[in-house]
Amino acid sequence: MSTVNQSIWFEKGMSFAEYRASMNVNQQELGRVYEQLAFTEEDLAFWKELSARNWKGVVLTADWCGDAALCVPVIQRIAEESNIELRFLIRDENLELMDQYLTNGTARAIPMFIFLDQDGNEACVWGPRSPEVQEMITTARATLPAADAPDFEEKQKQLYRTFKEKITTDPAVWRTVIESVKAKLTA
Repeated sequence: MSTVNQSIWFEKGMSFAEYRASMNVNQQELGRVYEQLAFTEEDLAFWKELSARNWKGVVLTADWCGDAALCVPVIQRIAEESNIELRFLIRDENLELMDQYLTNGTARAIPMFIFLDQDGNEACVWGPRSPEVQEMITTARATLPAADAPDFEEKQKQLYRTFKEKITTDPAVWRTVIESVKAKLTA
């Protein structure tokens, strides 16, 4: 956990409406998840309790990212119910911040959600995927031919198209993100 005050990054970020308006790759998928997501009564009670913390958050993301098309709208809706204002930064324009949150110490995997306490200090970080979504992509990648196979690139593109379609249309997948975020915010 970073002890650095991250408020400067929050101030630099876009609102959700600005981020959504700037999109040109996954805007439709993000919108579908955002509009169709439903919370349980238990979820709503949890988010209401969370709102007393007076948190805010910084999101490192990019329009081209399929995982962001799933996670950004789910966590934006959580934030709305929890009185958490999120601000959005494009990963490749903010590598100084991104490099503080590398996945496995090496990967600039997104989206990353950096939740800040009322003083602007990091409270917790979530991202880039729920464990279940990570397992889905790991299993799917295992079916690809060797990287030097003539059809590797074509098969990989098809895999990612199918994966993005699944994660942005299946409410059971969305539920894995909700539960994973709940667990992180409870810890």
